[in-house]
Amino acid sequence: MTVTAQNLAAALRGRLIVSCQAPPGDPMRETATLVRLALSAVAGGGAAIRANEPAVVAAITEAVDLPVIGLWKDGDTGVYITPTVRHALAVAEAGAAVVACDATDRPRPDGSAFADIVEAVHAAGALVMADVSTFEEGVTAAAQGADFVSTTLSGYVPGTPKQTGPDLSLVAALSAAIDVPVVAEGRINTPREAAEALRLGAHSVVVGTAITAPTALTARFVAGIARP
Repeated sequence: MTVTAQNLAAALRGRLIVSCQAPPGDPMRETATLVRLALSAVAGGGAAIRANEPAVVAAITEAVDLPVIGLWKDGDTGVYITPTVRHALAVAEAGAAVVACDATDRPRPDGSAFADIVEAVHAAGALVMADVSTFEEGVTAAAQGADFVSTTLSGYVPGTPKQTGPDLSLVAALSAAIDVPVVAEGRINTPREAAEALRLGAHSVVVGTAITAPTALTARFVAGIARP
């Protein structure tokens, strides 16, 4: 689905993006299952889908009539969310309207810069979502051409605040500082937290685990009832 940044921003304003992913080894990590999760998100009123890996992005793009924000996680340490230009182009070729990638200031495996990914993805006809961990990274990503800036990595990169809930302070600060739409993502566990992120200036909200991760949710309940 090819869309302009302006049109997509208008379609996503004040709305929910549902992340349909599963970690390695999880029973849900199967393409047909993830497609059904995406279809369920559509039925519930989601405005877009966030999905991992080119094959899954392609399948969900084929199945749903919503924009897909695609990424490719390669590994689990350092820069692993769409870490290289090669990964980004594969996601764009799979049909993603938006390619999400790590826009932190850490080194990339191929020696590229975030700006290189922006240039390549835009040339391929897709948009770019910068996943950042700090205010400075968000401002820099916007200046380098990101179409959306997401708070995805706050709390997951050394030196960023560890929290059980979303980093709403980062959401508010970025929303006030940049013209690029800011997407709140990361540890949004309740509708109230999602609404608060929007009140603080977020353009859209991404929710994953709290909607589409039964293994993690079950583990939370098991841990909760096991406490004395």
